[in-house]
Amino acid sequence: MLRSLRLDLEYAKRGYRRWEVYPAATFAGVFVNTVFGFLRAYVLLALYAHREVVGGYDAAAAVTYTWLTQALIMTVFIWGWRELALRIRTGDIATDLVRPVHPLRAGLAFDLGRALYHLLFRGVPPFLVGAAVFPLILPASPLVWLAFLASVALAVTVSFAIRWLYNASAFWLMDDRGVMIIAGTAISLFSGFLIPVTFFPDWLAAIAYLTPFPSIVQIPVDIFVGRAAGPDLLLALATQVAWAAMLLLVARGVFTLGVRRLVVQGG
Repeated sequence: MLRSLRLDLEYAKRGYRRWEVYPAATFAGVFVNTVFGFLRAYVLLALYAHREVVGGYDAAAAVTYTWLTQALIMTVFIWGWRELALRIRTGDIATDLVRPVHPLRAGLAFDLGRALYHLLFRGVPPFLVGAAVFPLILPASPLVWLAFLASVALAVTVSFAIRWLYNASAFWLMDDRGVMIIAGTAISLFSGFLIPVTFFPDWLAAIAYLTPFPSIVQIPVDIFVGRAAGPDLLLALATQVAWAAMLLLVARGVFTLGVRRLVVQGG
């Protein structure tokens, strides 16, 4: 058991270190996230010029939502991940299949390490800038902070499973980019990244909550700003755990089906 956990930790370390070697890209990302944080914050504040509460959010919660989603955008990696698809197209996936660790497990551990780096160095700095300018809401107790961090880890897991699924389409499609664009658009809308899901009309919000996408952004934000507290907080975490477990099982099954039809040049 300990050896198994140590192996996962080693993969996570490599995921962290892979991004650690690009400090210039990190700095540029922080700058862009901060600029867009201000733009999004002021657009949302305009909404509150004549209303005190919208979708259960007051102005302070809405601004906190803005800066928190800017902090999470690269942590949960909503767009652009094509590593599995590229390895399938090039045939490099054959190397992964002969390793003693299942590619899904190795990929998840690696991605959690990547997410930790982005949370610390792409997420925290823009949020601190936002907190210096706006009166943001912070968790009221250490337990809420712990629940939030657990929620973020689960959000990364759900996100990774979804990314793995649309990347696995490369087993059947000549070009996976169309599936990636459709998936990225759906995640952006229904996760609560563009606007909180609670801002949606009731019928659209109901559809969103039938999908795993709110587990990627909306649930961590609700925990952070205190909208999910007490029994609701436990239910929110349980929802994320359920989606994470189910999507990982589906991802593994789809990958197995894809491997059965995989043809690599030379055997």
